[in-house]
Amino acid sequence: MAPPLLSKERIIASPNFNRWLIPPCALATHLCIGQAYAISVFNLPLTQQLGITQSTPADWKLTEIGWTFTIAIFFLGASAAVFGKWVQAQGPRKSGFVAALCWGLGFLIGALGIHLHQIWLLYLGYGVLGGCGLGLGYITPVSTLIAWFPDRRGMATGMAIMGFGGGALVASPLSVLLMKQLSSSTSTGVAETWVVLGVAYLICMTIGAFGYRLPAPGWSPAGWTPAPAKAGSLITKHDVTPGQAIATPQFWYLWVVLCFNVTAGIGVLGQASAMIQEVFKGTITAGAAAGFVGLLSLFNMGGRFFWASLSDRIGRKATYACFFVLGPLLYALVPLSGEIGSVALFVGCFCVILTMYGGGFATIPAYLADIFGAKYVSAVHGRLLTAWSVAGILGPQMVNYIREFQIGQGIPKNQAYNITMFLMAGLLVIAFFANLLVKAVAEKHIERSAGASGSPAVAS
Repeated sequence: MAPPLLSKERIIASPNFNRWLIPPCALATHLCIGQAYAISVFNLPLTQQLGITQSTPADWKLTEIGWTFTIAIFFLGASAAVFGKWVQAQGPRKSGFVAALCWGLGFLIGALGIHLHQIWLLYLGYGVLGGCGLGLGYITPVSTLIAWFPDRRGMATGMAIMGFGGGALVASPLSVLLMKQLSSSTSTGVAETWVVLGVAYLICMTIGAFGYRLPAPGWSPAGWTPAPAKAGSLITKHDVTPGQAIATPQFWYLWVVLCFNVTAGIGVLGQASAMIQEVFKGTITAGAAAGFVGLLSLFNMGGRFFWASLSDRIGRKATYACFFVLGPLLYALVPLSGEIGSVALFVGCFCVILTMYGGGFATIPAYLADIFGAKYVSAVHGRLLTAWSVAGILGPQMVNYIREFQIGQGIPKNQAYNITMFLMAGLLVIAFFANLLVKAVAEKHIERSAGASGSPAVAS
């Protein structure tokens, strides 16, 4: 009797399977959930749902709408942490399909909330259910890619996770086009656009999920042998269970590294469209702002592949050191760009920042596999993504509420983001020192195999 259609046993690859067929499946998932980075193109239209052409007192405020993105990112990290072991145990086909259902249905419920002007449905659909789809979809390919590419861990995860960064490159102009085509005198077209996107993403992610395969036990790339361990190397030949991993200082150093790197970038992404329009009011149109969001997505995507691939050569720790040296300098330049009216400097700073923001996401799974071993990397990665949940609250709300406070104090809108940029730079300096403290895991945390002294470790 054949194993169930969604089971892990059903997708064990044949000996001659081409491992390069796996990255496109991962991209199919990540390009769809990467739409989260284009959510800002809906922000201003959502503040005009009742007024259609302008906001009315009964319309939603930008700060209310901003919580949709924050909730989604919180549930991304929470669901990844809670279901990381389940994803590892069930395999990428089942978890990928469940992610598709959550993400697609999240859009449809959110569309209903927009149509009825009930923001709690928007929070529930896109935020909670969609956020769970983000979390499951995000970690689904990680351990599979590392299993297929033990010789190129950084590049492999970079190929998949660059799709998450690149999702907005497609979603941003597509969303603007759909809203334009589906709008009317009584609708901004946002709800209708969400229905189209929800159905399209459900189909694409399902196709990707059914394309996954797992290598047979004992498989390794032809002609490849693991490099011998070097003294002082961070790359372990052993495994650390998820329960033991969170008991190590290395896990929490990396948690701070990811959290602060994400906080510094995610607030910008969540408000990118509105930010550039306000900083350069009268110069940047809504269409140009959507192009800026798409450009950020392109650099976010390219940075994921570039930095993750580079980390295979120079090491993960050195790669993050680059992020935390360059990042503060670039954030400090952003207020200057607004002061002198240089759109080119403003855009240039954020484009480089976004390569490192994306590169941090793409490099962290390989960093975790180096430190804690590849066996439980999806589960450990899922738990580390709680840092993304926290950052998803800190980043956007820091940008939104400091902006509101500054404007309330009489600061012009084009200067309302300056203090936030300096705060972001400070967070990256702290992350630099956290990364500096990362070292090899102590032997007491390593999983003991059956027959070794003591009881075998249990993945908790």
